[in-house]
Amino acid sequence: MITVVGSFNMDLVIEAPLFPTPGEAILGKNFRRACGGKGANQACAVARMGMSAFMIGAVGQDAFGDEMLAGLNSFGVNTSGVARRADVTSGTAMIVLDATGQNQIVVANGANDTLSAQDVECCEEQIRRSRALLVQLETPLDSVSAALRLGRAAKILTILNPAPFAPVPDELLQLCDFVIPNENEASKLTGVEVRDIASAEMAAKRLRERSKANVLVTLGANGVWLDTDSFTGHVPAVSVEAVDTVGAGDTFIGSFAVRVAEGLAPRAAAQFGCAAAALAVTRRGAQQSIPTRREIDAFLVKRNAQSK
Repeated sequence: MITVVGSFNMDLVIEAPLFPTPGEAILGKNFRRACGGKGANQACAVARMGMSAFMIGAVGQDAFGDEMLAGLNSFGVNTSGVARRADVTSGTAMIVLDATGQNQIVVANGANDTLSAQDVECCEEQIRRSRALLVQLETPLDSVSAALRLGRAAKILTILNPAPFAPVPDELLQLCDFVIPNENEASKLTGVEVRDIASAEMAAKRLRERSKANVLVTLGANGVWLDTDSFTGHVPAVSVEAVDTVGAGDTFIGSFAVRVAEGLAPRAAAQFGCAAAALAVTRRGAQQSIPTRREIDAFLVKRNAQSK
């Protein structure tokens, strides 16, 4: 089992030919809503990889909360660790997708901001029984810190996705076995502007010095840079035609976490995660786009056969 401590957001998505400039109104199309939130997405990815997932988080006592919990349950995620709040709405994300599949996102955290250290500590038994713990920064830092401390005390694998960016003290980073930022988050954490593979290498090295953890800097279509105990180097992305990049990073992290928890080396786990993310961006939505393990295995077999 992997325990995920994190956020729930109802994604409200609209497609546009390009991103509007400040003060500009443009016509979009294909409005839809979809269950999301980094924590919930990553828990979904864990379950889609065939591993049990236990979710700790908070939603409102509203229709969005009902829908998001039902969605995770349908994927097989255990949501008994999710609190329901009567006095606050569920988290909501407004997403604009441009014609290339890139996205701009604004999030109203809602109930996510109420998740406390005590809420996490109430689930200590589930954390102790897990193979790994996966956290992000869409809930208060106290809840993140409590989770990582419990994970370290239980001697299980601890993974931090520092997204969205927030200042993180070194002592919290040092509770992690893996830290996985994207290029924007890595830039802000290290002061190194990540714009290519060479600068990702510099940022990963600096973050590894701060955290004493294994570091992966995800680079979207450019793959991922690893600085780990067993491998330092670049793992390229799998080239596909993207239609929607929402949730791709969460797909990578959830699938990577499962494979590392199963004992796979970080480089091979990253290659698997890149394949999972590649499949996800060919589909619309966040959780709905996450492939199953069987789909990823078949995709890798097909690509390997084509490369021979």
